Amino acid sequence: MASLSDAGQRPYNEDALCTAQHGPVTFVVLADGAGGHRGGAIAAQQVVRDLQAALMALMQAGLQPTELTALVQQAHRRLQAVQQDSRGAGRMHTTVVVLWLHAGHAIALWSHVGDSRLYRLRYGLIDHVSSDDSLVQRMVQAGLLSSEQAQVHPARHQLLSALGGEEEIEPHTLPAWADVEDGDAFLLCSDGWWEPLGDERITALCRAAVSPQDWLLRMQREIEAQQEPHQDNYSAVALWVNDPSENTRSLEELKA
Repeated sequence: MASLSDAGQRPYNEDALCTAQHGPVTFVVLADGAGGHRGGAIAAQQVVRDLQAALMALMQAGLQPTELTALVQQAHRRLQAVQQDSRGAGRMHTTVVVLWLHAGHAIALWSHVGDSRLYRLRYGLIDHVSSDDSLVQRMVQAGLLSSEQAQVHPARHQLLSALGGEEEIEPHTLPAWADVEDGDAFLLCSDGWWEPLGDERITALCRAAVSPQDWLLRMQREIEAQQEPHQDNYSAVALWVNDPSENTRSLEELKA
């Protein structure tokens, strides 16, 4: 497992993340905050701290999908409580994406709110990617926009759900544990990471990498090479399961 976070071309970093491993259990939490007067950084840090403490307490007891949903909702309510008098643009909020993996049972569980993403790569291809809580994603799902049009749409950063908002949230939690296979590669990242890269480059760079850290550094170099003058904060955690060599081989190569 490896992690990386950078302010990009912004004056400060409003992303936050944590990772933990204990025995067969690993968990990752990543958040991307927004709000005036560095409120986004405060929101992201608080949510990561709250979820880290809650998940640490469950590392030996286990975690069910309903419990993960409840923990994310609890973090949302705690963030609401510290800003009850804030309205509109002055209100701080944050996305969040969480991964919980039990290597002994070869199972994983994840949840997210907002447009920070979880990717799972298997056999050299993207096997799963979380669906953003954004206006353009809803338009894509409704057939009003293509994926290519969504990438340049002026409202692509408009979120429909985030922790700390005035409305209640419905975290996107897997309804049941997902199986994990040797060679699976997970990537949790903020929109400042996945947007400038795109799915094809994320996949290609994973297959070229020799370790999770190498994968992150290859992606970071491509983000920086674009020299985007308004590059957002960008953060990611990469996790490879068991034999690292399996992450770089396609299904056809495995069959050969």
